[in-house]
Amino acid sequence: MEVFSGRSQSPERHPPVGRSREHRASPLDLHSAAGQVFLLQVVIVVLLVVAAAGAVVLQTAVDAVQQGRRESIVAAQSFASAPGTAAALQSRDPTAVLQPRAEEARKRAGVDFVVAMNTEGIRYTYPYPREIGKKFVGTIAPALKGRTVVEQAGGPPLPAGKGTAVQAVVPVTDSHGKVVGLVSAGITVKNVARLWMPQLPIILGSGAAALALAVTGTTLVSRRLRRQTHGLAPAELAQLYEHHDAVLHAVREGVLITDADGRLLLANDEATQLLGLPADVRGRPVRELGLSEPIMRLLSSPEAVTDEVHLAGDRLLAVNKRPTYPQADRGGSVVTLRDTTELAAVSGRAEVTRERLKLLYEAGVGIGTTLEVERTAQELADVAVPQFADLVTVDLLEAVLRGWEPTAEGWRHLRRAAIGGDRRMFPVYPLGQVITFSPRTPQMRALQERRVMLEADLRQAQGWREQDAERARRALERGLRSLVAVPLQARNVALGVANFYRTVDSPAFESEDLTFAEELAARAAVAIDNARRFTREHAMAVTLQRSLLPRGQPEQDALEVAWRYLPAEAGVGGDWFDVIPLPGARVALVMGDVVGHGLHAAATMGRLRTAVHNFSTLDLPVDEVLGNLDDLVARMDDEENADNGREGEGVTGATCLYAVYDPVAEACTMARAGHPEPVVVRPDGTVTCPDVPASAPLGLGGYPFETAELSLPEGSQLVLYTNGLVGDRTHDIDVGMERLRQVLDGSGRRTPEETCQAVIDALKPSQSSDDIALLTARTRKFPPSGVAVWDVPPDPAAVPSVRARCRETLREWGLEEAGFSTELILSELITNAIRYGSPPVGVRLLHGRCLICEVSDGSGTSPRLRRAATTDEGGRGLFLVAQFAQRWGTRYTTHGKVIWAEQLLHDGASAATGLAPVDFLLDQFDDPGP
Repeated sequence: MEVFSGRSQSPERHPPVGRSREHRASPLDLHSAAGQVFLLQVVIVVLLVVAAAGAVVLQTAVDAVQQGRRESIVAAQSFASAPGTAAALQSRDPTAVLQPRAEEARKRAGVDFVVAMNTEGIRYTYPYPREIGKKFVGTIAPALKGRTVVEQAGGPPLPAGKGTAVQAVVPVTDSHGKVVGLVSAGITVKNVARLWMPQLPIILGSGAAALALAVTGTTLVSRRLRRQTHGLAPAELAQLYEHHDAVLHAVREGVLITDADGRLLLANDEATQLLGLPADVRGRPVRELGLSEPIMRLLSSPEAVTDEVHLAGDRLLAVNKRPTYPQADRGGSVVTLRDTTELAAVSGRAEVTRERLKLLYEAGVGIGTTLEVERTAQELADVAVPQFADLVTVDLLEAVLRGWEPTAEGWRHLRRAAIGGDRRMFPVYPLGQVITFSPRTPQMRALQERRVMLEADLRQAQGWREQDAERARRALERGLRSLVAVPLQARNVALGVANFYRTVDSPAFESEDLTFAEELAARAAVAIDNARRFTREHAMAVTLQRSLLPRGQPEQDALEVAWRYLPAEAGVGGDWFDVIPLPGARVALVMGDVVGHGLHAAATMGRLRTAVHNFSTLDLPVDEVLGNLDDLVARMDDEENADNGREGEGVTGATCLYAVYDPVAEACTMARAGHPEPVVVRPDGTVTCPDVPASAPLGLGGYPFETAELSLPEGSQLVLYTNGLVGDRTHDIDVGMERLRQVLDGSGRRTPEETCQAVIDALKPSQSSDDIALLTARTRKFPPSGVAVWDVPPDPAAVPSVRARCRETLREWGLEEAGFSTELILSELITNAIRYGSPPVGVRLLHGRCLICEVSDGSGTSPRLRRAATTDEGGRGLFLVAQFAQRWGTRYTTHGKVIWAEQLLHDGASAATGLAPVDFLLDQFDDPGP
């Protein structure tokens, strides 16, 4: 770029030589630049002198200490290895022998002390005799092991005066290598610290020489600068730099600088080209340059201008004008010119780009707000209309909608998942319809070739028209103009195709629109694939959990039961419930909740539910069931932590409520581990929350579980639930509990099914973030006419009378055909209780859906089933009971145990299968085959 200098040639720019000499300042004047440089040099020299002196002192001190260490070691080792030293240390009076030698050695070696001592550190020698016999000050332990010790330590007074001593301690060994004494030699630090003093004059002399050179150099440089600047003052030099700064910082494209008289002082190449200026413009008035009237008036005016647009030939120029000297009266202006001829076109493209970026931002925010495949596809259609297209349709593979992994075999059959725009205006396929695309359609080509397909004019798109000729004809008549078909791909897998349409009222799609369409579809494809994968996992978890929950109601006489299970929308959790028949016509109710969601929570729930069934089979008390569950959850934690390498961190948590209802006593025993408290609805409709003690959740370990026993008259309803029913993000759990009480209030006459439905209708949230499990059980009372209880004396002779009473009771119940097997079972159980148990012995018969025989005694010993040999006289009693009863077992009470046996009844007869009684008994005595 060629720049014309515009500096004025007035005499004011070059002051007379005499005036310059009059104002010439001394080189050492602190107000001048040379004086300030000289002051800086003086400070630097002083700092260097101080630093050098300090370095010399420090280095000399370090050298002195090192020298003292060496001299101390040599002196100590020389004296320790001298002939006779070891023998003197072992003599009767070591001081008399060694003191003269030590003083002579000290003076000869030039050290401050030589001390000989025994192995306990008691001095035998010292420069001052009064210190002999005292404890040596220093470290001697390493020397006793045969090593040399060098250290700095203070001690008693020395001839050299006070100071820190550098001392060495060496061992003295006899001919056998045994340490018989120690020798220490040392020197005070201050005796050697004087070594740096001779070097101080050299340092100070060097500093003085440096200062002299600084004065001379400053004087010479000051004179040289005055000659180079031709005697210009600092203000004149600043004026020159102002022009250059104006050019450097005000330039945008073309630059013009004018003075107060309207003369052109500077014009760069760009300004010359934009305005068509001649070559010799420097110093010429603006009115003589042949510019247009508006430009000439602009350059001549002293007023500032900001972004004014002026026409110069065939160019539109944006002009900015600022005064050159805004703080002075000298005038002058700087004018910058920018060619804006193509600004309109560029602005249009920039606006389109800005709108596209805004739309991409809206797509990033508005697409993928949920994990539903069809909802995500509809969000893509809604975002693109009307900013990018007038009509949008999204067609997805059937596998994608179901959450399966898509394959190429299903490409020809796509389902319409979303429509954006006025669907009533155009004849498009409706939502949900399966569309079979022909190979020549843009949609199928986009899927097969995995690239965007552009149909700028649908009237010429033969493949699109052949798909459905009549539908295509009507769409063209209503104004469809162009199409962009984009494959929806994620992880290099095709999910479907997005179709963007424009009508005749909008410009047709161009090649520049394809990149944006790809970007928009790519963002939507990722969200759709995430929703698909979530749908698959959610479906798998729901299937797994539903398969682990009860399929139907078990047969039992104690409760009328109904339940509801609602999985969370964001993923199933670990809620479960169960109804488990127990011996003695009792029923166990279970309600639990595993922390977390997904397959892991569902699998953990299945393990816990199986464990509860196993513990219930053992007929354990409710607190022991929860205790065993607590141990199981703790073991599961340990297994999970061991697999993940996070030993000691809990990963599994669960709550559980376990209740056992006895219809004979109309009592319910329950305990809960961190679970919400149950709700009881009395027959009169009164709602209460029984005070069941709250224990710690499962998995914490070491905490007891307290039980509570409730009296539930017939017709009472026991409502169990998980926290998903009463807890929500919008309100506290106490609010949910109060709403539950309000719904249950007055529902004493409702059936459990009606109660469940009423609770779900009232409390189910619109968008559930947690599973909901609800179990309602209405109590029944076991009829007294079906209960027979006797006390049995602890005498085997009482067994026939019990059998007779049993036969009579069965006759009253119409169960004569079950008499033989029942009498046999009772005989064996009572005999075992009398023979092997302890009083009191009792019998109870329960007649309901089955016939239950119970024999209780005060012993805690459990009978064991075994197969007796042919030569054994006994051991077949329980085997016979097991053959004639449907099932049998033992449960423990606070006063002993109960052995029970159940027989299923069909039309008043026992349903036991197998051999006839006589044949069966004879078969037990047959010899086993070879």
